[in-house]
Amino acid sequence: MSKQTSRYLKFGGATALIVISLAYLAYTGVRESKSYYVTIKELRDMGDGAYSKRLRVAGNVQPGSIKRSGTNVQFVLTENDKLLAVIYSSTEPPPDTFKDNSQALAEGSFGRDGVFRATQLQAKCASKYAPKQATGSGAASQPPAQTSMTD
Repeated sequence: MSKQTSRYLKFGGATALIVISLAYLAYTGVRESKSYYVTIKELRDMGDGAYSKRLRVAGNVQPGSIKRSGTNVQFVLTENDKLLAVIYSSTEPPPDTFKDNSQALAEGSFGRDGVFRATQLQAKCASKYAPKQATGSGAASQPPAQTSMTD
């Protein structure tokens, strides 16, 4: 084998190794950050598959269930009479909109003890995004009458 051919093989081998390493890192990064959205009922029906996946579960925060300890929060999500105990642990505090009866989306993992351990939490207050209710008489909610000007 000539010296030039040997140099091309070494360069090609190093390039292939770098490309394979980058592809592996990209694949594992995407796999770890991927999460499945499930309802509370679907979570209960998943069986052993629920314990090995990163999941996102949404529901309403049950009134009176919020217990705060620093940035950690324990609460219960409800959805169609199904309950799910959640423990949120993070360095970030829960959002300001996280209150009783608010809609919440917890992302994390489901434990064999039946508790969902969330590392991310999103919440919105349903009343904040509802349309404003008309007040007063019915005439106030109607648009003004159209007038035309004639010469």
